[in-house]
Amino acid sequence: MNHYETVFILTPVLSDEQMKEAVKKYEDFLKDHGAEMVHRENWGMRKLAYPIQKKSTGFYQLFEFKDDGKVIADMEVQFKRDERVLRFLTVKLDKHAVAYSEKRRKKFAAEKKGEEA
Repeated sequence: MNHYETVFILTPVLSDEQMKEAVKKYEDFLKDHGAEMVHRENWGMRKLAYPIQKKSTGFYQLFEFKDDGKVIADMEVQFKRDERVLRFLTVKLDKHAVAYSEKRRKKFAAEKKGEEA
């Protein structure tokens, strides 16, 4: 099983509920195809480096998952067909990136725990 990380940008015209629905669709797609979700982050609305489809912002999402690599092509086809997705990128993580990602997850969890307190 390889570690993968996918970042995708959803169009900013979606409501909060529509954005969550789109994210759940792709999370379920990965799980249904045998991928193991390791982590999911919502980076929120961010400014794009350059306009895409006349939009200057988008909802950023990050998925980290384990898979044998077969689901990636199918997922990217789904991204291309979905008009809500502006851009996406999937990368295979090496051992150093996996270690960094674990460190980042711990920091993210600590920050989230601090917000709740």
